[in-house]
Amino acid sequence: MPSPPSAVLEAFGLVDIPVALPGGQGDSWLAGGTVLKPGADPRAQEWVGTELARVPQRGFRLAPALPARDGRWTVEGWSATGHVDGMGTEERPGDPDWAAVLAAGRALHRAMRHLPRPEWLRVRDDPWARADAAAWGEADLPVASGFQPLAARLRRALDPGAPSGTAQLVHLDLTGNVLLDPPRPPAVIDLSLAWRPPAYAEGVVLADALCWHDGRPELVERLDVPRDAVVRALLFRVLVLTPLGEGRWTHAEVEEQVWRHTRAAEQLGL
Repeated sequence: MPSPPSAVLEAFGLVDIPVALPGGQGDSWLAGGTVLKPGADPRAQEWVGTELARVPQRGFRLAPALPARDGRWTVEGWSATGHVDGMGTEERPGDPDWAAVLAAGRALHRAMRHLPRPEWLRVRDDPWARADAAAWGEADLPVASGFQPLAARLRRALDPGAPSGTAQLVHLDLTGNVLLDPPRPPAVIDLSLAWRPPAYAEGVVLADALCWHDGRPELVERLDVPRDAVVRALLFRVLVLTPLGEGRWTHAEVEEQVWRHTRAAEQLGL
């Protein structure tokens, strides 16, 4: 991923040479104490920098959104946030502390519970938003042939009578975006906001744990996350694979994705 242009660095008042950060989509850069990332929605960034910044941070820390020197929240599509210390699930030695990840998410969701749904979130249109809508039966989405049997299997497994909880603002990608740095509260970064029940966001964490971190199925019961929420979250992850991988992945990479997500479904007893 190309580094931030000099015009972007100048707009945010940065003089340090940007260094690529590991993890995520591989598109974040650190310049001094500032993290720069492309593809930001200026409306979302302004909301994070103004509305969310007023929320008391109890049990979690947030990376502050930073405006450019002229007040803009994005410059040429790049946004800026303050850098926060901590180690993500993929960086820490040993088994990931899923209880700590969920605790940070629950603290954040409690803090955001009173916030209204932002208008920019209602009209959000990207692969993740479309896959989320399809996972809830609110939209149709093409599914690549390799993923179709699994997607159908997960849809059949959803319990229409299962309680889902009240929708609110949630972070739908907590797995790699909770940084642990005891004794300080965990830092929550790269907000992927959605208007869904908190249990669904927690289900995404456990679906990721089963797929990519050798998580055991007993995690679902031990961490008190509804099984149906994990099934729907796994469907969400499967549905987003088609637009993300189309024309980019090799046959072997598609097979690995199918295998990992099928194994997770089998661990859920499907």
